[in-house]
Amino acid sequence: MTSSDSVPFDDRGLAYGDGVFETVLLRDGAPGLWPYHRARLMRGCRTLGIEPPDEAALAATWQAPASGLEVLKIILTRGSGGRGYALPGTAEPRLISRRTPFAPATLRWRGVDVCLCALRLARQPALAGIKHLNRLENVLARREWQRKDIAEGLLADSDGNLVEATAMNVFWRAGGAFWTPPLDACGVAGTLRAALLARGVVAEAPLSLAELRSSESIEQLFVGNSVQGVWPVNTLTAPDGELLRRFLSASASPLQAAAHRLLGYSPVAGALLSGEKR
Repeated sequence: MTSSDSVPFDDRGLAYGDGVFETVLLRDGAPGLWPYHRARLMRGCRTLGIEPPDEAALAATWQAPASGLEVLKIILTRGSGGRGYALPGTAEPRLISRRTPFAPATLRWRGVDVCLCALRLARQPALAGIKHLNRLENVLARREWQRKDIAEGLLADSDGNLVEATAMNVFWRAGGAFWTPPLDACGVAGTLRAALLARGVVAEAPLSLAELRSSESIEQLFVGNSVQGVWPVNTLTAPDGELLRRFLSASASPLQAAAHRLLGYSPVAGALLSGEKR
């Protein structure tokens, strides 16, 4: 295992997206939802056949004096070597990390507008759920809108089923319960999503785009991740701004409250817990 601040030309993560990454919220130097981040990282290593970093190497990425909020990005590549797609005979994984100061977009805790992207995610069960380095689908989807009033873009798979947003998971309220799409064919299984599932706050259920756009049983819609928290969705539009649907106001909902407690944010939109440094 090597650690570096730079990536050589023959690094397989750079050349092929051959690796995994995690984006972790640090609060006063402590990683939030760390067991879930570690578990997903290890699952990605098993899936790709990459030797995982040891505990000391992982801990070194975040164990340093700090105060306030930061975002830690951990990148693990297979390392250098191999001709073409063939794996090198002996690969030495490369671990890279960086910490940056962070402040959540608290105004978006009150509600956001999102668009429905035209791009459809390819179904590939072998890679479903892990956070691998090849995120070109998300890059192309994010190009679909430039309007500043659009906070996120929703993505469906090639069968027309809702999967996720470009950088967040998706949740909705129907029949008095909260739901999120299964991610067994594509999509990233977020750590906040995993924690909410483990606590029984949400459950998995499929949702087609047709239902999303027209079903009266879909009362509220949300997007969220382990860094920004949960954003209630006010409207769903096309990338050009055409209104597709409005949703009931969901600010300070039970879902948002549960998610923000897990992250150390206040369940009250726009406010932060007293323990957080401003």
